[in-house]
Amino acid sequence: MLPMKVFRTADLPRGERFDAWRDCMNRTIAPMETVCDRPSEFMAVQHLLRLGPLVAWRTVFRPCRHRRTAVDIRRSDPELLHLTLVLPGSVPLHTEQAGNSDTHHAHDLYVIDVSRPCEVGAPFGDSPMVAIGLEIPKALVSLPPALRCRTDRLLGRSLSGRRGFGLLVAQTLVQLFGEQGGYRPSDGGRLATLLVELVTGMLAHESETAAGLPDESRERALVLHVREHIRRNLHDPGLSPATVAAAHHLSVRQLHRLFESEEETVAGLIRTGRLDAARRDLADPARRGVPACRVALRWGFTSAAHFGRAFRDAHGIPPGEYRRRVLGEAR
Repeated sequence: MLPMKVFRTADLPRGERFDAWRDCMNRTIAPMETVCDRPSEFMAVQHLLRLGPLVAWRTVFRPCRHRRTAVDIRRSDPELLHLTLVLPGSVPLHTEQAGNSDTHHAHDLYVIDVSRPCEVGAPFGDSPMVAIGLEIPKALVSLPPALRCRTDRLLGRSLSGRRGFGLLVAQTLVQLFGEQGGYRPSDGGRLATLLVELVTGMLAHESETAAGLPDESRERALVLHVREHIRRNLHDPGLSPATVAAAHHLSVRQLHRLFESEEETVAGLIRTGRLDAARRDLADPARRGVPACRVALRWGFTSAAHFGRAFRDAHGIPPGEYRRRVLGEAR
């Protein structure tokens, strides 16, 4: 399980709760001005995960207004992009940055550049703000120069979390907090890489219509989409280059050409993804009693014999022996 840090104002004396929340937000994102209508009635809960260089956090709190000024930026500039996914049950959130102004509802996403002045808030009242935040170092988001100069148009603007890359980003963030037990501490870096690629793909896609993207950017966005499709369908025994190509309106030949410069072929990604997922299950003490053949079927292998051969080829030992060694060392 990924280590999670929990902050609850209910654990503090009533008079200290709002000030503690302001300090928490300053540490999570960056120093900012935070105000609410009734500090004495303030409540907040934050569940925070550190994923390598990224920070992801799910929160529920009484509406506030946050303002980051030029003075705040001079005091501290962590060089981050902040992303918010507004969840069902939240009041609408309003943002202003880089001359853009927008209001965000459930399933909307927005991106803020923490190095620039901005305002984020919601109408004061008893209905909570419910959202998932993500902090990404800007140095990790690599966009082609032709698109980088267009990202100002996106800052503070609503991006749909119901389709395309926005949907992939939203699904990944929700799953991250909904299926905590499905990940190991060593998966943090892998999840960070996935989230950076998805957010980069979303920004590239939203910065320009698909028809106007340079070929390199369009192909990279498609590669990311294919990789995510494979990751989410490893359990399907019918997953193959042919079904992946069909799902993306490509011929198998076009799909193979798309992956010519990648480290693995599509078939290799499917095989490696299934083996990695099965290996994690075999090493999980909570799944000790699940037979290896059921682990194989769970991750799309059509037979225990096929799984055994593939696992031995990849790891040098049979699945059962791998499980005994790993869980024996963990005792």
